Amino acid sequence: IMVGAVILGREGSKGLPGKKTHPILGRPKMSYPLLAAKSAKLVEEIYVSTDSNNIKNIAQQYSTKIIDRPPELATKEALGEDAFTHGFRFITEQLGAPPDLTVLLFCNAPTILTKTIDEGIRILLEDPSLDSAVTVSAYNMWSPIRARKEGPDGLLQPFVPFEAFGNLKAVNCDRDSQGDVLFADMSLSIVRSRCLEDLDFGVLPQRWMGRRIYPLKQWGGCDVDYAWQVPSVEYWLQEHGFTESKTPYSF
Repeated sequence: IMVGAVILGREGSKGLPGKKTHPILGRPKMSYPLLAAKSAKLVEEIYVSTDSNNIKNIAQQYSTKIIDRPPELATKEALGEDAFTHGFRFITEQLGAPPDLTVLLFCNAPTILTKTIDEGIRILLEDPSLDSAVTVSAYNMWSPIRARKEGPDGLLQPFVPFEAFGNLKAVNCDRDSQGDVLFADMSLSIVRSRCLEDLDFGVLPQRWMGRRIYPLKQWGGCDVDYAWQVPSVEYWLQEHGFTESKTPYSF
């Protein structure tokens, strides 16, 4: 079994400049997915796809390989799915064959642990019918039934027409009334080669996940795009055994 990892991180950031290398608990943010992948049992090769010299320098401190991101895939309009596909093709060329599984991570998504990567790989190896395993967090307060948008009159209206939800008898102001609302939190996707060989095979909005997607449940996962998210990520890391002087890993 061959498992490779691709970690995405480009230079520019509109919401939080320098968000991939922004320090959290004394380490660059991108060090957390790097540490998790490096400690995973079955991940053999780790690649960082970037156009940033700063990100490259940090990645090389962790003995990872570099994929030079083409300029057209390093703009704010470029899609992550295309950068992942580019990275997958690069690994395939390097290995001479597609990896059996590819671990997909983001430099600005530090809420990931080695044990979660290992669990996802194990689940996919045990069930070949699955396309992917991805981390999800329950954010019931952001249920689509509670979402609003500004209408032409400047007033709020449902973002999704209520008719789309079917029977509304159970709906009320309790955020948990619809059960857990699971979001792919972008901390981890582990995918089979078929998902990246043909993105049209997958479903929107994250087509790289394919169709049969196994949920790796955690809490508080997110990719950091704004400064207000940093304290919650720091809390998450501390709750999982990170301090400024230690990590849960053996190295």
